[in-house]
Amino acid sequence: MRYLKFSVCVLFILTSVLNAQNKQITLKDIWSGSFRAESMDVLHSMANGKQYSVLNFDRATMATTIDIYDYKTQQKVKTLVSSANLSSMQYFSNYTFSADEKKIILATNETPIYRHSAVGNYFVYNVEDETLEPISKELIQEPTFSPNGTKIAYAFNNNLFVKDLNTGETIQITSDGKKNSIINGITDWVYEEEFAFVRAFEWSADSQKIAFIKFDETNVPEFSMDVYGEALYQTQHVFKYPKAGEPNSKVSLHVHNLISSTTTNINLDEKAYYIPRLQWTNNANMLSFQILNRKQNNLYVMRFNTETNTTHVLLNETDKAYVDVTDNLTFLDDNSFIWTSEKDGYNHIYHYDNNGKLINQVTKGNWDVTNYYGYNPKAKRIFYQSVENGSINRDVYSIKINGRDKKRLSNNEGTNNASFSADFSYFINTFSNATTPTQYTLNNAVNGSVISKIVDNAALAKKIENYTISKKEFSTININGNDLNMWMLKPANFDASKQYPLFMTQYSGPGSQSVSNSWNSYNDYWYQMLAQQGFIVVCVDGRGTGFKGAVFKKVTQNQLGKYEVEDQIAAAKKLGALPYINADKIGIWGWSYGGFMSSNCLFKGYDTFKMAIAVAPVTSWRFYDTVYTERYMATPQENPSGYDDNSPINHVDKLQGDFLLVHGTADDNVHVQNTMRLVEALVQANKQFDWAIYPDKNHGIYGGNTRLHLYEKMTNFILNSLGN
Repeated sequence: MRYLKFSVCVLFILTSVLNAQNKQITLKDIWSGSFRAESMDVLHSMANGKQYSVLNFDRATMATTIDIYDYKTQQKVKTLVSSANLSSMQYFSNYTFSADEKKIILATNETPIYRHSAVGNYFVYNVEDETLEPISKELIQEPTFSPNGTKIAYAFNNNLFVKDLNTGETIQITSDGKKNSIINGITDWVYEEEFAFVRAFEWSADSQKIAFIKFDETNVPEFSMDVYGEALYQTQHVFKYPKAGEPNSKVSLHVHNLISSTTTNINLDEKAYYIPRLQWTNNANMLSFQILNRKQNNLYVMRFNTETNTTHVLLNETDKAYVDVTDNLTFLDDNSFIWTSEKDGYNHIYHYDNNGKLINQVTKGNWDVTNYYGYNPKAKRIFYQSVENGSINRDVYSIKINGRDKKRLSNNEGTNNASFSADFSYFINTFSNATTPTQYTLNNAVNGSVISKIVDNAALAKKIENYTISKKEFSTININGNDLNMWMLKPANFDASKQYPLFMTQYSGPGSQSVSNSWNSYNDYWYQMLAQQGFIVVCVDGRGTGFKGAVFKKVTQNQLGKYEVEDQIAAAKKLGALPYINADKIGIWGWSYGGFMSSNCLFKGYDTFKMAIAVAPVTSWRFYDTVYTERYMATPQENPSGYDDNSPINHVDKLQGDFLLVHGTADDNVHVQNTMRLVEALVQANKQFDWAIYPDKNHGIYGGNTRLHLYEKMTNFILNSLGN
């Protein structure tokens, strides 16, 4: 009897352990944040190179703090400022130091405008006397310290202002700003979205001049969106949005001198259709700026001398397809500069002298540099990230500026990203791969050795062990003569003698990457959930995606949706021929560009795909913005067939499978117009389909229970269409 009791006890323990390791992932787990990883928020290296600051939230006091840590010991040195001690604000969401680190701009009440832009209340905190002063009583944009820390420039109501922190006086340096007409120093919608910057003004090194771009939106067509809200009548959000082939803002470049209170207009020729970057050199009288033609295949780096009012061409980049705009231009102490370019077929680092003459190509090889971190003048070393260790991985490297003595500074295979100390003696490495949650370590910048762990997300890793998790299997699949990167998830109890439905995910946009050796996104947990329910989930990066050289990336030029769709259909056919995949039950989904793709795959691949889900899809590139679309397609006037041949709207007659179409009505990026026009085409073709509209939701379709509702809808659709 005693032995029976012992056996029952052992059985109970074993059953409990097995049950603990076989928990099923649910959508509520995913969207309640159960799998959220710890991170380091708003990391800033202090000027001394020995310490760094982080924005923290104290749940006990409900206060936000800026905490200072020592790189070497990883011990907290002090709390620099806590909102608990500030009577004027309950919290702050961001911070920016002055160059001498004696003052800090604290942000609160930040309200998003578009993807990157926001208005908010901003204060200056004085570190030495612990005082807090508002910059303005108004909701302002992009407050920025002058290099000497005595002034702050900011934008309000499309005009630029400068506040003197010593006298408290504020001066207005532009006065013609007007909504949907003139913008000074802040980018318009399309620049913000596609050139990825908001602040279009810059301080000179001597704190005496401000260069800024003026946007004249007068001739840009307006787009309006109904905002339904909760009132009896809806309102309208009206903004300037240039669709492909339509007029863009007319841009002009100006320099305001605070000493003389004068503004100089810089004369630009017809090549300056876009001004995608603005940057002062180390010489306070030398402004650099980049100009780009409308086709975006001819870029000039220019230099303007404020003393002589003359311009000089530093560099000219051309490409048959397009030239990428980056933030990698770096002026060194002698005003020579670092530049990255794809001109040899892969993205590499180049060093030019102060007049734009090439000194040398720093990096070389059949691989892409994926990030430029900076230059250490003491060691004469450049720090960068690349895919030298395989295009699905990222590693951190250093190399002499003369191109010699390259060192790999990251040791773990997966995705590594670095944040360097101000003196380049240390770096905080962010590492993850498909089996390792994000880890933050302190590393020696000379040889990459790990000094200490900072955040390891061990609790999340332990939690994941309790769930049924399928291994993400990385491989390549040869499609249309190319070895395409792929990952596959099989059910944990996979049986090769059975057949499983196949669900494909992709994005496929130019230069993008969905197959990467990195830790889970929210969608990855969803794919794990689908694998639990008996699906094989696959992702394939087809032609046109990134980090495999310029030729591979730019093959889709002038015909988006042709080669990418051919690759997904061919991959589905090849996978469907595997004995353990049911070729009659193949589905595909995508969001945004991925939704454009999944729609086309279902329509054009009617004999291959049984179902598709398209969320917030572009359905005709004629409806999308100028900068992104024309970069890859030229204008509709120049390339009408490129726009129409691969538009899902023009292939609705081929629909045979199950189709779910989803959009948010407040999508300022991919307008709901795309879905409405596709719906009308489907109706007129007498094609049955399912669709869902989310009121007042933007391109991300989130807020409250929205994501949970959306993913429940998509999951049910997949189960009904592909399930057994």
